[in-house]
Order: sequence, then structure tokens, then C-alpha cells
Amino acid sequence: MRDPDFIQGDVRITGHRGSDDLLSAGLGLAGLAGTPAPYADALHPTAGELRRRAIQNSWKGIADLGPLGGYGRVYGAVPAVPGREYQAFARIPGAHAPHRVLLQLPDGFDTQRRCLVVTASSGSRGIYGAIALAGAWGLPRGCAVAYTDKGTGAGYFDPADDSGVQLDGTRAKRGSAPLEFEPVPAAADAGVAIKHLHSGDHPEADWGRHVLQAARFGLAMLDRAYPEQAPFTAQNTRIIATGLSNGGGAVLQAAGLDDEGVLAGVVALEPNVHVEGHGRALYDYATDAALWLPCALSDARFDRTPLARGKDGKPPAAWLARCASLRELGLVGGDTPQAQAAQAYEHLRKGGWTDDALNVAASTQAFDLWRAIAAGYASSYLRRGATDMPCGFRYAATADASPAVRASWWADGAGIPPGNGIALLGGTDATADPALPGTRCLRALWDGTGAEVAGLHASVAATSVRLPRPELPLWVLHGAEDGLLPTAFTSEPYVAWLHAQGRHPLYWKVPHAQHFDAFLPLPGFGERHVPLLPYGYLALDRLWSHLYAAAPWPRDNPPVPAARPRGAGAMERAALGLP
Repeated sequence: MRDPDFIQGDVRITGHRGSDDLLSAGLGLAGLAGTPAPYADALHPTAGELRRRAIQNSWKGIADLGPLGGYGRVYGAVPAVPGREYQAFARIPGAHAPHRVLLQLPDGFDTQRRCLVVTASSGSRGIYGAIALAGAWGLPRGCAVAYTDKGTGAGYFDPADDSGVQLDGTRAKRGSAPLEFEPVPAAADAGVAIKHLHSGDHPEADWGRHVLQAARFGLAMLDRAYPEQAPFTAQNTRIIATGLSNGGGAVLQAAGLDDEGVLAGVVALEPNVHVEGHGRALYDYATDAALWLPCALSDARFDRTPLARGKDGKPPAAWLARCASLRELGLVGGDTPQAQAAQAYEHLRKGGWTDDALNVAASTQAFDLWRAIAAGYASSYLRRGATDMPCGFRYAATADASPAVRASWWADGAGIPPGNGIALLGGTDATADPALPGTRCLRALWDGTGAEVAGLHASVAATSVRLPRPELPLWVLHGAEDGLLPTAFTSEPYVAWLHAQGRHPLYWKVPHAQHFDAFLPLPGFGERHVPLLPYGYLALDRLWSHLYAAAPWPRDNPPVPAARPRGAGAMERAALGLP
């Protein structure tokens, strides 16, 4: 049987059994939660070691595996799932760079109830970026799981030694092997090139196509694995799409492009979803937050907000400096930081931010994520390379980016630096508010004028979702206290738009859930919030019952679970309010 025409090169097939399974690479729950999986030789990690570490980091980046969180005890599980992996580079027509597709096929694949789960990585993570959702739910059930990195991932290219990442995760020199990302040659000091941001492809506009392509890849690999039962098609194999964050947005994009009825149902968690003319686009509210939020969080109402105060109980000096900067620019008035902070807060509130979202957005500000997101996405939207990013930004290896750190980039990187020996540089000055110049420049790309602004707006418009078919079972779940992708800008306008167009999505705005389950072990988070993953698993269970047990699909929302914070103790099932 011929592979699909979008496959670039060979399909890599590996077996994963015994001490190296599909779901945890043999680490089990305790190992996933533990210290980084070791390398025998840190300078030359093997493909298997890199895979194990990549799976571990993907779990840690998505799930709360802490001792109080309840994973594996209250909800979820990490059983050993033996099987095979089929992985390849693939290409969207017209794209400069390839992306990864992967099928995990358990030995216990249920050939009588054919099930293929298709998913896209969260954030800008690599190919295993949705394993804690799609893999954890689908593999133990006997489903095959098809993944796409949707044009993101940590296939960083390093001009310092002209190296990139091979299909197996190891690094290789340009020209010596097919690489995940291979930009045009540049000087050795040109800085690190990131696939999502510097490929020139604007992958976000194609995330839905990536998901549908991953489904085709999964079906083709099932044909390979079970030739006597081929062909596997959308007519004889139920294809369930699920994802969270950017992956959630990707499966909703796919639902709108699925004219052939490939998808049997969709479950999207906390999706980065944009409907042109409804809500606010990520770049809009991220740059708004990057400019205004440091000052707004200096308001006394956030004195008890986790990560909003230093050890001295005061706002960081940089946040107070932002208040002074806003006053100098004439954007706020008042002679005290308190008066200025109150006005910055009111600005954000008028823009649609809720108190719940602002409280949790303090963590995003504390980790400088708004600026990192905006700088990277601006580069992607304007199709820039590593040497001509907007607003003077660039990525460069830090002094501690040792050969061992670089060798592990594919396994350890989250897809958008800073981190793992790569810094975001530029866009700063030597004042008390050094991040202000770059932040203002990024904001001006949204609310300014000129060709660059028009180009960025056109790129954002290209990410807008289309209507799914009327009969498609579709469930959106979002944390009521999401401070990164607030519901007021994403899920709520999307769901309202669907209803206005005669669709009947299910929607759960889960009380006390925020964006990052992985943040719940942080001080002040776990006692205030509930994880979102268990509600995603439950929605997938309901979809399974509908598809395989003829359970009716609700036309109206089931009651939203009465979730409540766990408090200082360990999570108990009653706190989740699961039916």
C-alpha cells in the first residue's frame, strides 16, 4: 500500500513494550512525576532516551502530577500500554517546512470497535504535546491515537553549528539527514531559529488542515498494520478529535474544514479559538495585557493573588515602574501608583477582562509569558525569520546552553523560548521599565497603521474558524478562571456564534478551573483551583457512549459540575463534582 502523498521521506516504525510503553515510555505515573529521565551520555542521548524525556516533559507540562493533585487516584491513570509507533515528516501543500505526524497503535487495538483519536499538541509543544489528554484517554481504551505537532515543536535550528533535529529527535548537521526544520543558511551568530515562529509558513492558519491530515495518516498506518482488514476509513472507523489550548483551537478549526464528515465527534478543552468579528484575538489581548497588566496587578485588590507579590508583600518594582511609564505616556493619570494601578485595572475591565481571569493572569505576567507569546506570534504572523523578527526581538543561546543542553532541546523545549538555554533578547532599554519599548512596538502592530499592521491583521483573520456541520457532536470545556485564554474572548463568543448559526454545541464553563493544570502544585494554586483534565476525560467518555453504545447526544448542556477548590489538603473526588 502506498503512503499518503503528503508524507516526506520514510515512516519510522518502532516497538514499545516491556519497560518502554506508549503512554509513559516505561516511567509510570511515579516516574513521570519524578526527576528528569536520565541520559547515559548527556552529550549523545539516544533516540529512545530523548523520546522518554519528551513524553515525561509533555505530561508535566499539561497534567497536575503532584502528590496532592489526585491524578491516578481521583481521576486518570497511567497504565502500561504496549504497542508500536509510526512517525513521519509531513507537509501541507505550499508549506516551506515539514511538520511531524505520529500514530501510537496499542497492541490491544480493538479491531471490532475501530477507534482513532486524532489530536494536536497544546501550546507550541512537540509531537507528544497532547499525550496526557488524547493518549491517556484513548490508548487504554484500545483506540489508536494520531498526533500532529501542527507546525510547532522544539525542532530548533542552531546556526552556531548548522544543526537541526532529525525524525528520531537527535541532532544532525544541515545536509546530512532530513531535518524537522532547516531555514536558509545564516551566520553562526544569527541566533536560534524556531519552527513555529520562523518557518515563514504561518502554521496557525493551517492547524485544522494539520489535524485532518493526521487523521488520514492514522488511517493509512492502520492499513499498514492490519492489511487484511484494510481499508480503514472514516466510514468504518470512528475518528474522535480532541485537544486543549492551541490543540483545542486546532480541532475546532478542523471541525469547520471537515466537509467530508471525517470526524465523528470533537471535544475541545480551553481552546485558543478565534471567530472573526467575535471576541478578541489572542494577539490583541496578549499585547494589551503585556502593556497594562503589570500596572493593574499593582492594585491592592490583588494583594492576595498568587505570584502577584514578592516576599516583602509588595508588587515587583518593574510593575510599579510600568505604572509610571503609563502616566508619562498620558495613558493613566494620578500622582500615586495606587491611583495609576486602579486606572490600568479599569482599562482591562473595559476590554472584557473579568476579575477571575485577571487574578490568574498574574501567573502569566510573573513568568513574562505575555511578552514571549506576543514577540513569537508577531514573527509568525509577519512570516519573519530568526534574523528579522519584529520590534528588534531575537532568540539566542545563553551562556549556560552547554552542548548537553542543546543535545536535549527536542525533548526539553516547549516550542516557544525562553527556556532550556535560549533567551528572548531585544525590545528593551536601560530604564526602570526595560520591557516597555518592545511591548509598545508589539502593541502598535495591532492598533497602529501601515502595511505591517495590515499584514498582521490579515494573518490573524486567517486563523478564524468556520462552521462545523450541523450534526457533528461537539463539546467545548473551559475553565471559568482561565487567565491565559479567557473564556470571554474565546469559548464564549465561539459557542454563542455557533448557537446563532443554528448549531448545538455543548459547553461547560468549569468553576474554579484555570488554564494550566501543571500550575496546580505551585503555592496558592492547588488550594484555589480544580484541574480541567478530568472534565475532558468525562466528555470523551460521554462521546464514546454516544458513538458505541447509542447513548443519546444531548441537545442542551448537561448540568455544569459543581466543582469546588480542594483547599489545603489532597484532592478528593467530591471536590470535582463529577456525576
